[in-house]
This record gives sequence, structure tokens and C-alpha cells, in this order.
Amino acid sequence: MKHKKGRVSVFIDMTPMVDVIMLLLTFFMLTTHFKPAAEAEVQLPSSHSEFKLPESDVMTITVTADNRYFLGLDSQRLRARLFGEENALKSGIELEDKQTLAELLIQARIANPKLRTVIKGDKNAPYGPIEDVMNILQKIKITRFNLVTELEKS
Repeated sequence: MKHKKGRVSVFIDMTPMVDVIMLLLTFFMLTTHFKPAAEAEVQLPSSHSEFKLPESDVMTITVTADNRYFLGLDSQRLRARLFGEENALKSGIELEDKQTLAELLIQARIANPKLRTVIKGDKNAPYGPIEDVMNILQKIKITRFNLVTELEKS
């Protein structure tokens, strides 16, 4: 006569799973790069263009309504190299004059020839300072650049 074995319940310990989840959460929190705050608030003009800005290798020249110039780079390493280690976490720096802008643009292009230039002008800024930026770009042989606008919604 055979004796029937009783069922043994299966118990799975979930403690290691919680540890793995906490390690993954910590890893993603520590490795995430957040976009730094904008150096200046700019109201963009509207347009019908649906051309998207590039995701990487972007050099942004910002002109505010009160004629201040900012130069921003998307690479933290390149920002540290050009602007100094203390400015590595800032999205861009304010420039004193147009000559400084020209010098920094040349240095940035030497450091990374793939950089694409983007001009971000306030819609209330006069055209003169933006024209000055375009003239500087032409003098230093940067002939391709994008103007950032806000997509007009109908």
C-alpha cells in the first residue's frame, strides 16, 4: 500500500527582490542628468516651421529683450573647458561684449567641430543685436545656424 505525501507549501522570500529594486532606483537617481535651468527667460517668436532642433552637439546663442547675450552649450564637459569648472553646471553664461562671443564661438568649434549653432532671440528684442550675432557668425565662417521659434498653433 502506497502512502500519499502531503503537499508542501512553497514560500518565496521577497526580501532580495526589494533590495534589487532599491539598488535600481538608487542607480537611476544618481545617473540621471537633469536639464540645467535656463540662463535667461526668452519669449520666442512664432512661426509655421516644424523643423526640430538637434538633440546633441548644440551651441545656443541667446539674445534677451534687454540686449544681453548668453552662450550655452549642451555638453557639461565642454562648458567646463570653455567657461571654467565653476560654470560647468550652468546651461550658459552671460557675455560682456560681442568680441567675447566671437572668441568663445571659435574655441567651441575647435573643441567640437560637430557643434550646431542655434540663435534664440526674444520676440521683443530689437533686430539689431540679432543681426550683430549673425554678422559675427558670418565673420568666423559659421554659415549654417538655426533660429529658434515657437510653433504657432492654429
